[in-house]
Amino acid sequence: YSPELQPAERVWPLINEAVANRYFEDLEEMMAVVAERCRVLEKDQETLRRHTLFHGWPRMMESA
Repeated sequence: YSPELQPAERVWPLINEAVANRYFEDLEEMMAVVAERCRVLEKDQETLRRHTLFHGWPRMMESA
């Protein structure tokens, strides 16, 4: 197992921050919190890059 093979694995801790040590009435409530955290992370591209891009991977060209 190598975390470099699955970059999404490095994003889970960022998502788990929103649900760790919390009680939810039901799955829908928890999923709403997870969805909101994903929306926040989507806007924070630099944090996502730091957690998912690896030194040996080719980088995608940024759109102008």
